[in-house]
Amino acid sequence: MLRTHTCGETTVDDAGKKITLCGWLHKSRDLGGMTFIDLRDRYGITQLVFNMETNPELCNKARALGREFVLKATGIVTERSNKNFKIPTGEVEIMVEDLEVLNTSKLPPFTIEENTDGGEEQRMKYRYLDLRREVIRKNIQLRHLMAQQTRVYLDAQQFIEVETPVLIKSTPEGARDFVVPSRMNQGEFYALPQSPQTFKQLLMVAGFDRYYQLVKCFRDEDLRADRQPEFTQIDCEMSFVQQEDVLNMFEGLVRHLFLYVKKIDVADFPRMTYDEAMKTYGNDKPDIRFEMKFVELNDLVKGKGFKVFDDAELVVGINVKGAADYTRKQLDELTEFVRRPQIGATGLVYLRHNLDGTLKSSVDKFFNEDELRKWVSAFHSADGDLILILAGPTDKTRKALSELRLEMGNRLGLRDKDVFKPLWVLDFPSFEWNEEGKRWHAMHHPFTSPKPEDIPKLETDLGSIRANAYDMVINGVEVGGGSIRIHNKDLQKQIFKILGFSDEDAQAQFGFLMNAFEFGAPPHGGIAFGFDRLCSLFGGSDSIRDYIAFPKNNSGRDVMIDAPSSISEEQLKELNIQLRSTPNS
Repeated sequence: MLRTHTCGETTVDDAGKKITLCGWLHKSRDLGGMTFIDLRDRYGITQLVFNMETNPELCNKARALGREFVLKATGIVTERSNKNFKIPTGEVEIMVEDLEVLNTSKLPPFTIEENTDGGEEQRMKYRYLDLRREVIRKNIQLRHLMAQQTRVYLDAQQFIEVETPVLIKSTPEGARDFVVPSRMNQGEFYALPQSPQTFKQLLMVAGFDRYYQLVKCFRDEDLRADRQPEFTQIDCEMSFVQQEDVLNMFEGLVRHLFLYVKKIDVADFPRMTYDEAMKTYGNDKPDIRFEMKFVELNDLVKGKGFKVFDDAELVVGINVKGAADYTRKQLDELTEFVRRPQIGATGLVYLRHNLDGTLKSSVDKFFNEDELRKWVSAFHSADGDLILILAGPTDKTRKALSELRLEMGNRLGLRDKDVFKPLWVLDFPSFEWNEEGKRWHAMHHPFTSPKPEDIPKLETDLGSIRANAYDMVINGVEVGGGSIRIHNKDLQKQIFKILGFSDEDAQAQFGFLMNAFEFGAPPHGGIAFGFDRLCSLFGGSDSIRDYIAFPKNNSGRDVMIDAPSSISEEQLKELNIQLRSTPNS
């Protein structure tokens, strides 16, 4: 080894020792007779000292070095007179006796600091430099620890990690596939897996009753902060289980991760049905760190001559505790917020429950004091509270109020990133109607089993059938989802038919799975966690990019290696692919 110690481990106990360190020049300070260099590696920073009186040649050599030069320094560990207790090595410094430049460096395009001056696109272009920053390094170390502890827990529960293929068959359900042309089978294509769903079911048929995998998945869809074209799942499946078994097993996994990664004991995993989540919070991944549950007002406000309420399918609101002092300007800001196109409400009604007990509403001329008191009772409002109400079509209004609730949570500091509130959301609809295509779609995927008691409704009432499915939500983020699967060929054929597959289409697309079901498929179910999302949640970030070593940008491009890129005519010819010319080509 070129070094005897790392830059993060030397303490006063090492005083007097001669050691060798290797790392990057983080900062340099010239104080006349002395020069100080902060030497950095992934373990920390150690201060190097050069003295003009005792070794002017070495000191001048140190002064000529630039930022991010790669150095090897040998010297004596000495206790510092001006200690820096903010870092583990802050009580010592190295009196350098020998210095070797292992490599020089160009001036970096941005500072290698926690609060860097580099924009995101620039940091992505020079990601190998961005990864030197302590904040990003800690993110990657957190990811490593999360993966390590995931394996520790699942290994202890007798799960077997099995790798599944990356080159598979394209299927029509879900997001768009990334496709890969085959040179050896010209005119045919592989697809990159959106998930290992069918393979893990085949592993259950094969008798591997507890499978898991930290697996790369690929979806060709529009990107945002919590999406990447390639991402990682903790993918799991179990045989001979019911829903309760799966929930208990993976509550255990999440508890284990919180305990060993965050040092937090998370005891409570409440459960909520999909219908309850939509009615109470307006979405299927509610943030339960704070209240503000929805209160429906149709029975109290209809028929009073206020057309907005009278014509609405749903009138619903939230009680914002302690916000009665919101000014007219702040209320106008909230009105503009809900009118934004991505939210889509037409307006906002408010009722101030003032500290002196008086009431003031934006619809006073339509509702008298007694009627407003009934609102107060419905919302369990107290002096100092603010009631916010929206009206319109049911689904659209719930969605808009959900966004308003989260906005108020942010404004009032109720969404603390150091507080974690998980829950299970259960009993999703099996099918959702696509008005444009005039057909039913699987809300999860076509291998999800309906609730056993709802299976008779497959012939009569598809819209009321509940899936034997479940999502884990933490702080308003869906971190995992799964279901009990169909393991009966006849039921699977029936589901495919409902989803618009002919027998021939089903056989062509999924015949391998249907055929496997004829050889003794056990009852089975599983779950997949978004590993990148879990890491960003544990790290307190809204974006998964800082927890992926080499992420793509918003356009799905890797600006560091400039991918995707064109390929040569020779490669295209080998694949028997001809590109269609465009007006700009």
